[in-house]
Amino acid sequence: MKFVDEASIHVQAGKGGNGCLSFRREKFVEKGGPDGGDGGDGGSVYLVADDAMNTLVDYRYQTRYAAGSGEPGRGRNCTGAKGEDLILKVPVGTTVIDVNTGETLGDMTEVGERLLVAQGGFHGLGNTRFKSSTNRAPRQTTNGTPGEERNLKLELKVLADVGMLGLPNAGKSTFIRAVSAAKPKVANYPFTTLVPNLGVVQVQKHRSFVIADIPGLIEGAAEGAGLGIRFLKHLTRCRVLLHLVDLAPFDDSDPVENARVIERELAAFSPTLAGRERWLVLSKTDLVPAAELDQRCDAIVEALDWKGPVFRVAAIRGEGTDLLAGRLMDYLEERRAEEVADPEAAAAELESQRQMQREARVRIEELREIQRAKRRAAKGLDDDDEDDDYDVEIEYRH
Repeated sequence: MKFVDEASIHVQAGKGGNGCLSFRREKFVEKGGPDGGDGGDGGSVYLVADDAMNTLVDYRYQTRYAAGSGEPGRGRNCTGAKGEDLILKVPVGTTVIDVNTGETLGDMTEVGERLLVAQGGFHGLGNTRFKSSTNRAPRQTTNGTPGEERNLKLELKVLADVGMLGLPNAGKSTFIRAVSAAKPKVANYPFTTLVPNLGVVQVQKHRSFVIADIPGLIEGAAEGAGLGIRFLKHLTRCRVLLHLVDLAPFDDSDPVENARVIERELAAFSPTLAGRERWLVLSKTDLVPAAELDQRCDAIVEALDWKGPVFRVAAIRGEGTDLLAGRLMDYLEERRAEEVADPEAAAAELESQRQMQREARVRIEELREIQRAKRRAAKGLDDDDEDDDYDVEIEYRH
């Protein structure tokens, strides 16, 4: 199964059925009068969030969808049948955008959530509707109205409470393996992680949160280097970001400069996301001699002028991971309680997420335009976007 987190589709609601022009004609019945029935309403198009889906791959290969049209009315005051509604299932976490207006129609974040994206047409009226004491043989009818038609863009963003940032080989995948049942691939080379990995961290019974590991960034990611910034949009729903910094990089690079690379790429992608709550996690402490550990960690924190929380972990040994998971759980519960108690705080959080998603959308589209121009110049290709999907699925692992 391919992991596809974006798709564009065209939806067409059904047309309303026309009203009928008919007069009663029966033996031994004089002056039967009008008996034309109304048409049926057109079917509407709905999207429904389904937790059994985790990719938009189906919408890459079929892009046009139409609901049923209403049947016309008939004589003897028979109303036409309503057009059948069309139900399209999408993964939980899908944002629905009207391409023509740029309006965000909905954010499907709850299982079973239902969103009307194209309203069916209204039925036409039969001539029975127009009879009166002064108009006993009406010949007026109305036609059904067309159904709504929309071009939609579907964007899937994983539902995670905590997101991890860092260069390739910073220890993100090892950390998620240590705190959850997720088993992403771990190896000593860049870009081991090609798509987001999700894990459910259970701190105590009935206390858990979802953590996301995305492909690592490298310098120049905002201009398309490496895997680029395509997957950073999956962090826009996270309440807190963990910035993992390798204390002992295998290439002998400077941990401070490595941290600054991530900060620059994050700011280039979305200023709002760059201002999100971020905790510094100094990883792979087991690779640093014990006598040097405190000095090296303090030097990094001072050089970065870091004001937020700082943690040290050796995920492969499970050192420091329980403490960090517990602090994350406490922080998330405090945020949730604050938003429940203060509706304005909840509204501000929602608007912040939407702003990050808008900035991400603009930046990713700018990057795609740059890449398209480079391909056309180098190979004479047309303006079609390349397929950049990967043959994996997102799974929530407990």
